[in-house]
Amino acid sequence: MVILGSPLGDLIHVSKFIAERNAHSKVLLKAVTEVADIDLHVAFSLLRLCASFCKHVHLSRTTPPSLCSDSLKFCDDEVRSCLSSCLAVDIPNPNWTQAQLSPSMGGFGLCSLSGHSPAAFISSLAASGFGNLDNVHLQQAVTRFNSQVSPQDAITIEAILDSPPPQSSLSKKVDGLAFQSLLSSSSQVNKARLLSVSAPFAGSWISTIPSPVLNLHLDSAECQMALRWWLGLNTAGGSCCPFCPDTVLDPLGHHAVSCRHGGFVVTWHNLLRDILAGFCRRAHLSVKIEVGYGLSLENIKSRPADILVQSWDRGHPAAFDVTVTSPLTPAILNISIIYEGAAGRVAEARKHTTNDAKCQDLGWLCIPLAVETYGNWGKEAYEVFNCLASLLAFGQTSHKSGLLLEIYSHVNMSLVRPIARAILGRALV
Repeated sequence: MVILGSPLGDLIHVSKFIAERNAHSKVLLKAVTEVADIDLHVAFSLLRLCASFCKHVHLSRTTPPSLCSDSLKFCDDEVRSCLSSCLAVDIPNPNWTQAQLSPSMGGFGLCSLSGHSPAAFISSLAASGFGNLDNVHLQQAVTRFNSQVSPQDAITIEAILDSPPPQSSLSKKVDGLAFQSLLSSSSQVNKARLLSVSAPFAGSWISTIPSPVLNLHLDSAECQMALRWWLGLNTAGGSCCPFCPDTVLDPLGHHAVSCRHGGFVVTWHNLLRDILAGFCRRAHLSVKIEVGYGLSLENIKSRPADILVQSWDRGHPAAFDVTVTSPLTPAILNISIIYEGAAGRVAEARKHTTNDAKCQDLGWLCIPLAVETYGNWGKEAYEVFNCLASLLAFGQTSHKSGLLLEIYSHVNMSLVRPIARAILGRALV
């Protein structure tokens, strides 16, 4: 029997129903791979938003995990196969675990159906008012859930019946242990990468709907390389940098994105500068680009203002200095594997050391806008973006949080695109 899209019956009946649903999903996933041949960025968004977890979330919320979890693993396998086809590479288990995490934890949001089915069922049954202490399916679901989370995140039936938790909060706990397990089993460079990609707003470009009109779109080659790079898949194949013949390109693309030859570093620096200057102008701020007026000849080449905002804090001009740094840099790797955002803080301190005296002589505030290559912006940049979002929201119907996300989406897309091109450029030269 099937009622409102949910199977009622024993394990055999539920398994048969899921197999039939999975057959329909395969057709959709095949269509996604066909779209990928035309536009991979669009196909990736369709996979995330229309063809993965969301296709079976109703089933997960209404069917006990003891009856559906094992069958849902086949659905997870099909999604993995689709992503692998889109990226034209086999995806090892650790990288697939990352892809299944939410974008806020550095993943693609391709949530595991089997892994999150206990959380979905618990939240649904608890909120329905029909759950009770003697419900065997609820007991089994809670036991499964507690085996997927850290001890401090374990739940009790009494607690969830008294205050039904949203599915998102339970899923976040499942993802939390998966992320920590992934982190603890990773190499040093991968630890630094994972901490950076999981920083707030770093994955904003992943959740962005592709739009060529808004310059929020990657072509298929860029998208494929960016997704591989984000997951820590091999981007180099052991080849040498065409600009540095003695340097073998590393699998994570660190050399490709930090190499000073080829013009890629200058390109993304200027893109970020222009995007941020545009948001300042939208906020009705008076800005100038690459200001060097008033500096001595020895300082003119190291001008501290990529963007000079004429009136920023209580009427004082502010010199925004954009800088990009990599958390995989050997000199700071030992702290990048411990502290999220360490590379950005080091870059901010370096800019203050270089520019504070110059800015003080000119009556400017020195504000470094430091960002790690994976899109983790520094504390001072966050404060600037937060202020810009407030200014943009003033007198508009748009909410500040939405405008803040818009800023991060644009700047991080403008960061990822030239990074993908830098890696591709070294592979094609």
